Amino acid sequence: MTEHRTPHEGPAEAARRSGGPLSGTGSVAPDTSMGPRVTGTHPSSPPHGRRAGGTAGQPGKGSAAPASSDTERRIPEGDGPQAESTQDTVPDSTGPQTDRLRYLDVATRRIARGMDLDETLRELRRAAVPAFADAIIIHLHDPLPVGDEKSTAPIVLQLHSIDRNSETSHTERTRTPLPTPLPVHSDVAERVHLTVNGRLAKLLLAGRPAFGDAPGIAPAVAELLGPVAGVPGALPPGRRLIIAPLHGRQHVMGTVVLLRRPARSAFTGDDLLVASQLATHTAIGIQKAVMYGHEASVADTLQHTMLPSSLPEPTGVRLASRYLPASKTAQVGGDWYDAIPLPGNRVALIVGDVMGHSMTSAAIMGQLRTIVQTLAGLDLPPDEVLHHLDEQAQRLGSDHIATCLYAIYDPISHRLLMANAGHPPAVLLYPDGHGEVLRVPPGAPIGVGGVVFEPVEMPAPTGATLLLYTDGLVESRDMDVGTGVEALRARLEATVRGLATPSLELLCDQVLGTLAPGSRDDDIALLTARFEGFPPDSVGYWYLDPHPLTAGQARRLTRRALRRWGLTPLLDSTELMVSEIVTNAVRFASRPIALRLLRTDVLRCEVTDDSPMVPRMRHAEPGDEGGRGLFLVNQLAHRWGATRLSTGKVVWFEQQIPRT
Repeated sequence: MTEHRTPHEGPAEAARRSGGPLSGTGSVAPDTSMGPRVTGTHPSSPPHGRRAGGTAGQPGKGSAAPASSDTERRIPEGDGPQAESTQDTVPDSTGPQTDRLRYLDVATRRIARGMDLDETLRELRRAAVPAFADAIIIHLHDPLPVGDEKSTAPIVLQLHSIDRNSETSHTERTRTPLPTPLPVHSDVAERVHLTVNGRLAKLLLAGRPAFGDAPGIAPAVAELLGPVAGVPGALPPGRRLIIAPLHGRQHVMGTVVLLRRPARSAFTGDDLLVASQLATHTAIGIQKAVMYGHEASVADTLQHTMLPSSLPEPTGVRLASRYLPASKTAQVGGDWYDAIPLPGNRVALIVGDVMGHSMTSAAIMGQLRTIVQTLAGLDLPPDEVLHHLDEQAQRLGSDHIATCLYAIYDPISHRLLMANAGHPPAVLLYPDGHGEVLRVPPGAPIGVGGVVFEPVEMPAPTGATLLLYTDGLVESRDMDVGTGVEALRARLEATVRGLATPSLELLCDQVLGTLAPGSRDDDIALLTARFEGFPPDSVGYWYLDPHPLTAGQARRLTRRALRRWGLTPLLDSTELMVSEIVTNAVRFASRPIALRLLRTDVLRCEVTDDSPMVPRMRHAEPGDEGGRGLFLVNQLAHRWGATRLSTGKVVWFEQQIPRT
């Protein structure tokens, strides 16, 4: 994040020039040639806003200008990239009080820019040292409170970080052991357990800062700093110590201790107000960061639980997937993917993206994924699925927009049927290494309403690989979607060039491994499918007219196919189950019945008819003439089921193939 500063000086130098917030009214300003600071949790950062060139004693060229100087300086106005271009001219003849206000304005805006806990506290340390103090010690409530709930547990403070001005003489470091090279954890208490009636607890609850020499404060300082407070001369004398509670809107968030070395003037009453403002803005920033982190964590957990825990393993296609969350500075998104087995050994391949980054986006994603699973279970074509998904999305609210790509792969016919709702196009990688961007009419995003989605059917060659992804993979601040898609296609071709067909897992790793380093503004969902298909000699498919002799015809066809496949041990049980299911279909069908046998690692039988009435197994009474067919299927089959389709239903069962 860009720091806002004047064209010629940083906030510390601007405040230090007039002796305002640095050293108190009428005091001697500290040496302006201080070098880098040393911090307990972050690497040293170079002094900001250092003037270049010039000679000593010349204002604006390496030395502190006197408060009575008639020269003018500029300070930034507002936050953001244009802060340096939008400036007001302020005369240097202003007094210490104005310098304090100017210092507070710059410091609090820097603190408020922090997006997470460490960044907020880092900005506090940079603002405080060396411009306002020579050392700062930060303790935080452990654990940091979240929300408005009141905790009855005792307050525990954990040392977070220590920052100091490293440019102190050896004599001063001897007299003031605290600002010594880190680590100083042996000097300062790592963990402080507050007593309910202790002076420190009362100070924190009061929420007001206090000088180290204020009446009754010594026990609070000793309780907070631990061993170092008991060493004679270890802490600076007089009003060179301020202890400021970090008090948020509802909770105590921690404490800040500010120290000045003996060679520097003591804090004044106005400095106490400055410390109060720094602590208040920091506490609010900490509370914001904690709430932000909590919401991001909940949303991330929510999204991960709504994504598939594992992919199915349908016959005729291999699947692999990846999900890559956005960087820590970006909120969780609404990307999702899914693979749903369909009747006939087909599989639905889906990828979608809810626009926006928030917990709401993750929740909407979960609802849309559930809707898609329900619609896929009805075996609707892709355009119908997107149409109904669009209708349901509008019921969730007009503010929710999503993109979705829905494809159905049939391993028996080696065909791919696809429809698109505003999503980046899929990429098909052929067995010879050639990549193709599938130009499916994109349509409007889900949630717009009143849009017709156009399905496209295309061949799906055996050995080809289909890639479905979200825009985070192909779009960035430096690259539009179209350019990114072409770059992805070229990357895929380069990955498989000169190599044997890589595994899907390796292909996914290669695709994500080429992403540019650095933070990402969007998460990425990637779903890959390699088409293996069914060999034609392992499929038997017949259409049978519904009449009383259909069951006998189905038994003869089944017997012939099983003998051809060498599955004679399954003849009797398979014939019986086929006869029962076909007989039930004949009772309700008005159009030809489809009988299909599939030989893979199991023997699968499917009977499809145009009746929407799905059979259910029931307990037949001794006098009933029917009702025992599905009971027999349930006893003989390894697995069985019935699925309602858009054009009727399919009843299926599977049997284990005996090992030879």
